[in-house]
Order: sequence, then structure tokens, then C-alpha cells
Amino acid sequence: MKSFIGCDAHKRYSVFASINEAGQKGADVRVANNRALFRQFLSQLPPGPVIALETVGNWYWMVDEMEKAGHAPRLAHAAKAKLMMGQINKTDKLDAHALALLLRNGTLPTVWIPPGELRDQRELPRMRMALVQMRTKFKNRIHATLDKYALQIPDVSDIFGMIGRLILRNRLRELSPYTRQSVETQLELLDQVENHIRLCEKNIEEVVKKTPTMEPLMTLPGVGYILAVVMELEIGKVGRFLSSHHLASYAGTVPRIKEGGGKSFQGKVRPDVNRYLN
Repeated sequence: MKSFIGCDAHKRYSVFASINEAGQKGADVRVANNRALFRQFLSQLPPGPVIALETVGNWYWMVDEMEKAGHAPRLAHAAKAKLMMGQINKTDKLDAHALALLLRNGTLPTVWIPPGELRDQRELPRMRMALVQMRTKFKNRIHATLDKYALQIPDVSDIFGMIGRLILRNRLRELSPYTRQSVETQLELLDQVENHIRLCEKNIEEVVKKTPTMEPLMTLPGVGYILAVVMELEIGKVGRFLSSHHLASYAGTVPRIKEGGGKSFQGKVRPDVNRYLN
């Protein structure tokens, strides 16, 4: 008889609960989030069960282990699943059983699980995004410091360019000692971040090759190779979306809509979107 398993995963441990096609519940099992112990537990399960787990922060390695063990993981949309559970009380066991029940009933709200290779490649452009954000923060801090002391450099459009750097270093003498030291340190860190961004872009070019779907993306205004890579890796197979509206919602470009009594209100974008694609 087919078994359906729910996994309520946490940072340090996971709770598994099962239910079969007849609705009979199995024993609850708590497993430490240790790869060896996790792998040992999965090897004891009957062959080929479907396992539901929520979109917690550490699901990557869990899905990897489940797939290696020959099981079929299903990633549940955490917020939607909790609404559908409709539980007054909340415990790890209740959550695990609820996931198994939704899976058995065919009502589990699932999200796409990217292939392992794609999950790995995504880290390259995501790392570049983080580095670019750091670069922007350092530049903004330096600009803010210069504004505090009314230190203006009107002769160049970019003070972080080659000529702008030369002028800026000469003008730093006008700042107070510790403020000057702070700006000099940030300039050094900025150079390091710039270097890592270039290395990251080089890795992306070596790993991610142009695909037929990337070429039309690069014809869009403002979309170059790097942005096309981000869109390609974050979207995956575009055919998995039922329509362009679903893709727009996934990308976080569709606001919430509240309607009632003949009135319509558009609110903020939902938080459960792909923030990298957004």
C-alpha cells in the first residue's frame, strides 16, 4: 500500500509522519539534521514514497538526499500549506501529519524543485548580486561622508573612476583624521569587492553558456548577458508556467488586489516571490 510522508523540517532536526492510502497513520519519527543520520533514516523507508516538506531555508540538501535514496520529494508552499492545514494547535507532529494528509488528498500546494545542477549554478549570479549590493553600499557611504563635510568634486562625473579616484585621494586631506581613515578603508574594500565581481562574472561566462532562450532576452532594452543569465537560471523551463500572468506573478511584478463592494484596491507585491528575478 502506498505511503505518503510529511516532513516538518527545522534547523537542527526534522519530524517525519506517514499516512497510507487507507488513511492509517504511522509512527512519528524525529531525525537530527545530520547527513549521515538523515541518510540512514531514508534508507529504512519503503521504496519510492512521496515525501512532502516545506520551503524552509535548508531544503537543498534534504531534497538531494531524498532523491539519492530513490524517493520523490515534493516541496510545499509553506504559507499556502499552513492555511490549508487549518489547525488551531501547532506542533511539529501535527504539521508533519498535515503535510502527509495534504499529499494523500492531492491538495498539497507545491512549488517547483529546480534540478541539482541548476540550483548550484544559480549561486554564481546570486553571489554577484550580493557583491553589487555591497559595492553600492560602500559608494553611498562615501558619498554621504563627503556631503557631511561639503567636499565636492564637480570636475568628474564618477568619483570612483580612474581620474575621480586621483582627485578624491588628494581631497581626502581636507577631512578629519578618523573620517579620512574610514573613507580610505572603504575605498580599499570597494576595490576588493570590484575584483570579486570581475572574478564572479568570469566564472559565470565559463559555466553558463548562451542558450536559444537567452538570445531573445538579450534583445530587450537594458538586458545584457549577465541579466539574461539571471533570468534564464531563475525561471528555468518557461513551459512550467501556465501563462505569462503566472510568470509575472512569480517574478513579483503583480500587486495584490482587494475587491469588494464595488471598490478595488491594489496593494504591495506579495513577499513570496522570486526576489532574485524581481
